[in-house]
Parts: sequence; structure tokens; C-alpha cells
Amino acid sequence: MLFKYKGFDSTGKRVRGTVNASSSVEAGQKLRTQQIYYESLTPTKEFSLEAFSKRQMPGELLATFSKELSSYLNSGMTILTAIKLLENQHEGEKKYLSFLNSLKTMIDEGKSLYHALNAQKVYALPEFFVQSLNIAGQSGKMVEVLTNMGNFFSAQNKVKKQVKGAMVYPTIIFTVAIAMTSFLIAFVVPKITEIFEDTDQALPPITQFVLNVSDFLTSYYIHMIVGTLLFIVLFKLAYAKLDGFHRTLDGWLLKVPVLGALIQNHELGRFSYILSLMLSSGVAYAQAVQLSAASFGNTKLKTLFDQASVKVLEGNKLSNALQMAKGVKLKRNFMQSLALGEESSEVANILDNISHLYAEENEDKLKLLLGLLEPFMMLFIGVVVGVIVSAMLLPIFTMTQGLK
Repeated sequence: MLFKYKGFDSTGKRVRGTVNASSSVEAGQKLRTQQIYYESLTPTKEFSLEAFSKRQMPGELLATFSKELSSYLNSGMTILTAIKLLENQHEGEKKYLSFLNSLKTMIDEGKSLYHALNAQKVYALPEFFVQSLNIAGQSGKMVEVLTNMGNFFSAQNKVKKQVKGAMVYPTIIFTVAIAMTSFLIAFVVPKITEIFEDTDQALPPITQFVLNVSDFLTSYYIHMIVGTLLFIVLFKLAYAKLDGFHRTLDGWLLKVPVLGALIQNHELGRFSYILSLMLSSGVAYAQAVQLSAASFGNTKLKTLFDQASVKVLEGNKLSNALQMAKGVKLKRNFMQSLALGEESSEVANILDNISHLYAEENEDKLKLLLGLLEPFMMLFIGVVVGVIVSAMLLPIFTMTQGLK
């Protein structure tokens, strides 16, 4: 991973540059050995064809890989033999087979599983997953960590499927609404417009508005489609490649009233669960905090916890480090639970409970929001169709009354 830094060297001269490291903590240590005192240290992305072509490994596939590998290792097989068996079982999956083949080749050359996962060029893997296996390999907890990771990715995949399933009905309604509106504006409105053009009567404002909208959409629909697609592509590229834009947007999302709470619940719940897994697997507290901080998808929260993990490595409590840190205001029950866990040496159990609490809270909120979304969508369809129909009928009624 590449980190960009600004600071001073041993002579007091201002310097800036980049450093390769697996985490911000390791990057800071490398800079200190070079006698560079940094003011800022932020992750950045390398612009290369290799990095651009690597896609994130699907959660379902990560769960399968972790569970199957842990099962084989638990039965006494070597990692190399286990990878060969996985290859035989997944012969029809070309990309996954290429991933397994690259692991087998490097492990056969004497590299560890961690180095093989880091060096393979097929899939982009979560940093906390790779680093967890690195520590697991050093501590002899590989089977336990792989099993825990498999359960974690399975749970995350289940949540994603539930959300996708819940979004099917509102998506269908929205699609039907757009299709109906497009049909009325593109085909029905122009036909009725021809009738109005033969009369010299003044059209009601609502009718004139609908006609103007119809003319604009029929004239510029290609421009709008191309513009929308271009905007989506540029937005995704900016979010993926421009750290400043990424951080600004992530910070703004956390401030949105309902969405911000959902995001923070999801991120803190995932962090809590992973930290609980790491501690239950025997990983040292400071290392577990550092690894779990890599799981954050929101850059604002990730920066906050990365800075706090440095304080934990120095011997401070995570709750104290987060309390003193400036930036995002974390949920009070999370802070209180974390402080209680650190005082009672029950961090793993308490954070496991917190993760389940946040998962249930988000599930209830999503059900409520989706329940409100359905009638809102129906109301939206009714209003749009009603406006168009009213705009077309008003002049007809006026014409009919004039004939009397």
C-alpha cells in the first residue's frame, strides 16, 4: 500500500514523498527510521494498469476460500496440498482457478500464504484479511483465524443479500414509474400537442409546462443519457482515485441525518466484530486494533481509528485515544462499551455484543425506511401521472366549454 507524506527531515528541511507499507503504523515507523518527522500521512493509490484491472474478490468467494482452506488445514494437510485440492474442486471457475494457481506457484517456491496473497495479481483482497493471515501464520492460529474470517464474510454476504432482496420491489416500482412517465411524455403528449396547435386558444400554465418538458426530453434525451452515464463514470473514478474527493464525500455522508447513523452503525459494527474475532483468535490487542482499523470503508472513520491505533501501540487505551482524537463524533454507547470492556478485560465479548446490536438496529431501520419508501413511490407515480393527465385534459375541457 502506498502512503503520501509531508514533513521535515533531520536538518529541518521540508520534505514530501511516498512510502510503501502495509499500514499507516508501518509507514510511520519506516519514516522514523529515515529520520523523517511527518506532519501528515495519508494512503494513496497507484495509477497502474495492474491496480486498475484487479477487482475486489467477492465476499461470497472469500468466505468459501477461508472456510474450505481452514477445513483442509484442520485435517492436517499442508497449505500447498490444500490449495491443490481447492484447484481440483473449482476447475470451472477460470478467474478463481487463476488465483489459486498463482498461490500454489508461490507457495511451492517457499513463500508464505501471506506473501502469496499479497503478490498475486488476480484479485484485490481486504487489507485486514491479508494482515490477519500474516499474524495468524506467525502465531500458529491459521485455522482459527481462517474459520473466523469465513464466518465473518458469510455474515456480511447474508446482510448484502437481504438488503438487495428488500430493494427489489421498490426498484421495480421506480422502473415502472420511469417507463410510464417516459411513454406518456414521448408518445401521448406529442399526439395531443398536435390538436392544440390547430387552435389559437391560450394553454393553461400546467399544460404549457408539460409541453415544454416533453419538447426538451424528446429533443435532448440522447444528451441526457450520455451525460448521466458520463457523470456516473467520472464520479466513480473520482471516488476511487482522488483521496481528497473520497474523504470529503465520506465526511459529508456521515453528517446526513438518517444515512449517517446507518453508515456509522455498519462501520462500527464491522470493526467491533473483527476486533472481537482477532482477540478471540489470540492476536495481541494493539495488533488487533491496527488490523481491525483497516476494515473501515469510510475514510473519515478509518483515519480516526488509524491515528488511535498508533496511540494504542504506544500503550494507551483505544477508548482514551478515540476520546482525545478530533474529527468524527462516535456513538456514545460504542465509546462507553469499549471503555467498559478495556476496564474489565472483556473487550472481545462486549464488542461482539455491540456488533450484533448494531446489526439488529440497522436491520430495523432499513425495514422501516423500505416500508416508507413503497407508499412514497406509489404516491410519486400517482402525482406524476396525475399532473400529465390533468395538463392534457384541462385544454380539452376548455375547448368543449367554448363550443357550447
